[in-house]
Amino acid sequence: MERTLIGDVPSLIGQIVKLQGWVNIRRDHGKLIFIDLRDRSGIIQMVIIPDKEEAHKIAKDIRNEFVIEIEGLVKARPGGAIKEGVATGGVEIEVEKLVVISKPEAELPIDIAAQDLNLNLDTLLDNRTIALRNDKIKSIFRIYAELLRSYAETMNKDSFVEIKTPKILNAATEGGANFFKIKYFEQDAYLAQSPQFYKQAMTGVFERVFEVGSVFRAEPHYTTRHVNEYIGLDAEMAFIESFEDVMNQLEKTMAFVMSKIAENCQSDLEKYNAQILPVEKIPRMKLTEALEILDKEYGKKMETVDIDAEGERMICEWVKKNNNCDFVFLTHYPTSIRPFYSMPSADPQYTETFDLLFMGVEIASGGQRINDYNQLIASMKKHKLNPDDFKHYLDIFKYGIPPHGGWGLGSERIVQKILGLGTIKEAILFPRDVKRLTP
Repeated sequence: MERTLIGDVPSLIGQIVKLQGWVNIRRDHGKLIFIDLRDRSGIIQMVIIPDKEEAHKIAKDIRNEFVIEIEGLVKARPGGAIKEGVATGGVEIEVEKLVVISKPEAELPIDIAAQDLNLNLDTLLDNRTIALRNDKIKSIFRIYAELLRSYAETMNKDSFVEIKTPKILNAATEGGANFFKIKYFEQDAYLAQSPQFYKQAMTGVFERVFEVGSVFRAEPHYTTRHVNEYIGLDAEMAFIESFEDVMNQLEKTMAFVMSKIAENCQSDLEKYNAQILPVEKIPRMKLTEALEILDKEYGKKMETVDIDAEGERMICEWVKKNNNCDFVFLTHYPTSIRPFYSMPSADPQYTETFDLLFMGVEIASGGQRINDYNQLIASMKKHKLNPDDFKHYLDIFKYGIPPHGGWGLGSERIVQKILGLGTIKEAILFPRDVKRLTP
């Protein structure tokens, strides 16, 4: 007999099925033994009656997380009762045969079957391989999977070619000190801070490219929004008129991604009481305008033309109140705090760049890049960088690169904010931070 998935069982009333999965919960009611069985498609209640002597005997020794196989009759629940909140709540399985495939060799450190684990972060992450089996936690990563899938879908629809770029480099991508230095045979190398240089090069090949890949930042942060390895959703596009074209494309991308998560992940969103607003027109304002709003509405003054985490939260709060939108573009960041390849504005103190904020946190940075060879060299020197250290990057621009721009989008922050998770680490399968290299 072929295996049936639990999610397909409700349509098979009156038939004998074979199921395989994990024991989510086992409980006794008099001489009856009830088991909630879990597989990748859902959870279903099974009952083992004393008359099925062999199955009943085996069931007496079964505990949570045993891996079992059963054969049984699909029946409507007695009296037409329905178990609320469960897709298979209208049916149950009367077990006829039961086989233990595998069983735990140690006591479970946490109660995986709990609706809410309510563990402190270290306990949650120290027991990550087990905690991830919890149904509510699995919902995080079903939503994350839809984010990745829909991002690739919309990029492909808009003629972006997917690329994969090296993560071991001979020089730090953006200079500075936030890079990981590694030993690469007989020479030093660096883990990629972004695919920036390579995706710019590829605009000279495909015009439009995107990448989903790891990004490494050696930043000693202890915050709820930072980790040292994350998955970046990058894109770069050529023949732009201005960085407005880049924002238009990112706006379209986010509208599609959020609509697909809302459409395909409703049951997972409900576990977190999360709602997704339709994305139509994302408000845009200069950074200086945002700082004026913070000063006027919240009495918050910044010492320099920049914005901190509190300011990002406040300006998103203001936009939500006045525009009913969870997103906002802040534009024209100062030249002094943007990478050397950022295109300067008409006022050279500022750049044709933006940050995209979502529900109080920055999720993307982008803008137009300098595409002129000589202008790029001049910008490097202005940023106190030695052009000789960027020879291979500069070679890109010797042979004709059109005006272009793009973005780098942090995938895990999006999931964190959608679900209201306490920390970004909950949105990463196995997070890496200053203190954590395991599991």
